[in-house]
Amino acid sequence: MSKELAKAYEPKEVEDRIYDFWMKGKYFHAEVDPKKKPYTIVIPPPNITGQLHLGHAMDETLQDTLIRWRRMQGYSALWLPGTDHASIATEAKIVEAMRKEGITKEEIGREKFLERAWAWKDQYGGRIVEQLKKLGSSCDWDRLRFTMDEGCNKAVNHVFKKLYDKGLIYRGERIINWCPHCKTSISDAEVVFEEKEGSFWHLRYPLSDGSGYIELATTRPETMLGDTAVAVHPDDERYKALVGKTVILPLVNKEIPIIADSYVEQDFGTGVVKITPAHDPNDFEVGLRHNLPVINVMDDGGVINENGGKYAGMPALEARKQIVKDLDEAGFLIKIEPIKHNVGTCYRCGTVVEPRVSTQWFVKMEPLAKPAIDAVKDGDIRFIPERMDKVYYNWMENIKDWCISRQLWWGHQIPAWYCECGETIVSETVPTVCPKCGGTHLTRDPDTLDTWFSSALWPFSTLGWPDNTEELKYFYPTNTLVTGYDIIFFWVARMIFSGLEHMGEVPFNTVFFHGLIRDAQGRKMSKSLGNGVDPLDVISVYGADALRFTLVTGNSPGNDLRFSEEKVSASRNFANKIWNAARFILMNIEGKDIDCALPKKLYTSDKWILNRFNNVTAAVTENLEKFELGMAVSKLYDFIWDDFCDWYIELAKIRMNGADEESADSARRVLVWTMSNTLKLLHPFMPYITEEIWQTLPHDGEALIVAKWPEYDEALSFPQEAKNLENVMALIRAIRTRRNEMNVPPSKKAHIYIDTAHPAPYEEASEFIARLAYGSKVEIGTGFDVQGAVTAVTDDAKALLPMDDLVDKAAETARLNKELANTQKQLDTVKAKLANEKFTSKAPQNVIDGVKANGEKLEAKIKLILETLESYQ
Repeated sequence: MSKELAKAYEPKEVEDRIYDFWMKGKYFHAEVDPKKKPYTIVIPPPNITGQLHLGHAMDETLQDTLIRWRRMQGYSALWLPGTDHASIATEAKIVEAMRKEGITKEEIGREKFLERAWAWKDQYGGRIVEQLKKLGSSCDWDRLRFTMDEGCNKAVNHVFKKLYDKGLIYRGERIINWCPHCKTSISDAEVVFEEKEGSFWHLRYPLSDGSGYIELATTRPETMLGDTAVAVHPDDERYKALVGKTVILPLVNKEIPIIADSYVEQDFGTGVVKITPAHDPNDFEVGLRHNLPVINVMDDGGVINENGGKYAGMPALEARKQIVKDLDEAGFLIKIEPIKHNVGTCYRCGTVVEPRVSTQWFVKMEPLAKPAIDAVKDGDIRFIPERMDKVYYNWMENIKDWCISRQLWWGHQIPAWYCECGETIVSETVPTVCPKCGGTHLTRDPDTLDTWFSSALWPFSTLGWPDNTEELKYFYPTNTLVTGYDIIFFWVARMIFSGLEHMGEVPFNTVFFHGLIRDAQGRKMSKSLGNGVDPLDVISVYGADALRFTLVTGNSPGNDLRFSEEKVSASRNFANKIWNAARFILMNIEGKDIDCALPKKLYTSDKWILNRFNNVTAAVTENLEKFELGMAVSKLYDFIWDDFCDWYIELAKIRMNGADEESADSARRVLVWTMSNTLKLLHPFMPYITEEIWQTLPHDGEALIVAKWPEYDEALSFPQEAKNLENVMALIRAIRTRRNEMNVPPSKKAHIYIDTAHPAPYEEASEFIARLAYGSKVEIGTGFDVQGAVTAVTDDAKALLPMDDLVDKAAETARLNKELANTQKQLDTVKAKLANEKFTSKAPQNVIDGVKANGEKLEAKIKLILETLESYQ
């Protein structure tokens, strides 16, 4: 490692070298250690198709901050990394790549397709891992897992068999969500509802006896091809006499019954609904209650099938247009009413989801959901922020059975085999004989499992389960899950019920939800808006620490974060400030015998900075305990920039340049001690620059990453001395502010008279006051009578500065009179605008308020100028 610092901080020169140092030192690796408490975070596994985006960068930065902090606190801190096979997304990418070659997966078959998929994983799966390393992620890379590796597959098959044997997994024909583009079923959690423009088509269904017609409305006229009834409410007096009769289904010309079911809302529309059991989940339930036929009229690509008569072969939307045209021409269309309604879309591709009846595998959710709800209600799992529990309860208390089978080839293939005799065999290993008939011709179910089925097992499958490994016993339950609030249903809920069902314990005790990243205008980042940001581009320009610091600054649990390049630039400036402070310290200890211990004798300014550091240590630690990472970095920023760099270093300069060598030596030692320990507090947020600087300073131990986290120390509490110096600093600030108001340059020194009932602190700090408040001389006492003096007042002191020391009255009077005239002219313009009725009646309120606020500022400025002119008299 380097023992001196370059003139400027260049992240590119530092980051790879420091990361290599950490990797070679095995500092990220966590071992089972009975002498230490475990602290575990499992990474939300990014998709192998993916590339690091800002959402990942924020997610990983928050996790890395927590794991680095706990590691420094002495925990055996395991951050377990891994990647997800992402069945739908990955298969779609491979299919698209094959399409460009002119090949389909059906042409090459399942085995060859899976060879391609694994090759894809090998090619792209490691890309995001390398990108995470660029960010500074201190994952235990020795334990890197993949959701389809041998261990995870063993866990998946074990769970499937276990739940099947308990009757919690079953296969049946039910209504599911079908994506015509991905050509697979998806679960309820994977359906995103979007508001879209649509229509209500009001139709006549003629009564079979020729006595009239019944009117109803639908948003999906193409599904009428599969209608098997129309329904009314049992208590609706308008239709009681019609229940049991039949209508003629328009265009299809077949009789279907009129039934009564309480599902129908009699106050909505005409109180009549068409029932299409194969294409609507509510209609499916009605169909079961009334034993109605189920007629599927669409294929898996959303095209009308052979049950659609003359419309067969038409894509659904094309068929809709033709059906509406035919209904109109035949006199069945009454009117078309435009509406806005929520339409379910596939979360992966955005295609409108088609509800359809299909034979699939399901998990019975009610028995699993109850313990998972109780775990949060009883406090076994804590949500940060707490308000997320309402979202969780709402989902879990109304949960439907989970459709887990997918019509894909990439993923965990369902461990079920079918015999010609009709027997279904579920097994963790490949069966060779049917246990019922002894037959050997067994066919495996071609479907794979929902990606989230394996992800739900992640906190324990990655630690070796179902084997009872030492790692599992030590690191499970894990401690903190860090994730976006947008996957509470997909992943968080499923991990909770899976952990309780299979481990008998919750998978983690805390879920820390962060928000989404938005652009500077608060818009969601997307390709269509062109406002996406590549974190690797940001790192290449500003460095990883600047990006990390930006992603934590202002971050509060559950709330979205606005991102801008200006913020990253400010974070880089902060890094430069720390770098320059370190270089100043190194320059001043060069050739000196300075260690990392505090001096025996402490001066007031030493006690002040140590007291401030002590308080900041307590505050930052408390913020981290509460997951208030944004508040923690804000306090660190203020301490480093204001207290340490702008105040203590300036005070130390005066002492180190003075004649008192003991005071100078004390200042040097306190500079080193405070910088070293401040680097420890900052390290979890900005690991690269802190490690690099720490290596150049006198320190104990070989690496900052495993240095002991600072703790509040009563021996470093100096409240009275700190208060005394803060009073002095307040007076220095007040004098500087007064001089700035009068445009007095620092080069113009003034005699400073300090009138105070508490002279001791000011007398001790008189050299500081003279240097930092630009004084030619400092006198401290009471009852000073200084004619024509400018004053600066604080809580316990008043400074008087003779006017003649500060300004050329004649020249300053002329300048102020000119500024007064100009300001008055601006104020007159503002007043005229506010008196103009055309402006006040037509301008937006925010514009009017802005003009008023400007007027108030101008009036305040005039008052200040007049006060200054009066003081010159």
